[in-house]
Amino acid sequence: MTFFAPILVAILVLVFASVRIIKEYDRGIVYTFGKYSGTRNPGLQLVIPGIQQMVQVDMRIRTEDIPTQDVISKDNVSVKVNAVVYYRIVEPSHAINRVEDFRNATSQLAQTTLRSVLGKHDLDDMLSKRDQLNKDVQDILDSRTDGWGVKVANVEIKHVDIDPTMVRAIAKQAEAERERRAKVINAEGELQAAQKLDEAAAILAKRPETMQLRYLGTLGEFTNSKASTIVLPMPMDLLAAALGKKAA
Repeated sequence: MTFFAPILVAILVLVFASVRIIKEYDRGIVYTFGKYSGTRNPGLQLVIPGIQQMVQVDMRIRTEDIPTQDVISKDNVSVKVNAVVYYRIVEPSHAINRVEDFRNATSQLAQTTLRSVLGKHDLDDMLSKRDQLNKDVQDILDSRTDGWGVKVANVEIKHVDIDPTMVRAIAKQAEAERERRAKVINAEGELQAAQKLDEAAAILAKRPETMQLRYLGTLGEFTNSKASTIVLPMPMDLLAAALGKKAA
């Protein structure tokens, strides 16, 4: 009995040393004699000491801040942009075996992709089409990290900082644009008014009695006026007749 006691203790120690508990959000990557031999699911798992090793991988969504990047827009404006990337591991064996450090690799790729995508757009697009730019960066990242077992869930551009001198220039540009639009609207109003007057003149020329009624209406407006001096317009036909008699 004394002979078997050390053996029993050794077996118990080996069993306890072999026990691994994998949490619900983790997966275990097992290597046997250094070779990948499988992925273990959550729960109680046994790993043979000295023969097998296990690396646990967190499957939850990770948040990676992209440091502020200096970007030159398509219209040669220098801006500083930062963003955040949300991703998770979908193939833990690929994330461990195919890339040395998937966290650093994903972060570096996100930085270069952000600069590349935003550099193809004007400043106005960066400020007004942020949702589309987020999707463009996400699609590129997701396709390039697919071989690493990484799934990019979302990309959000947080800040687009512009140099103060450029802010003043943009304000002047916006003011000039507002003035241009006001002048265009005013010119369109003048054109429409001229067209309506031309149509009215054509109608009045066809019906002289209409012109007479319009003349009487104008006299009524002068009568109701409180001005001390009243100027009465003379119809062109009467003026022409008067000038004709005088010439005769």
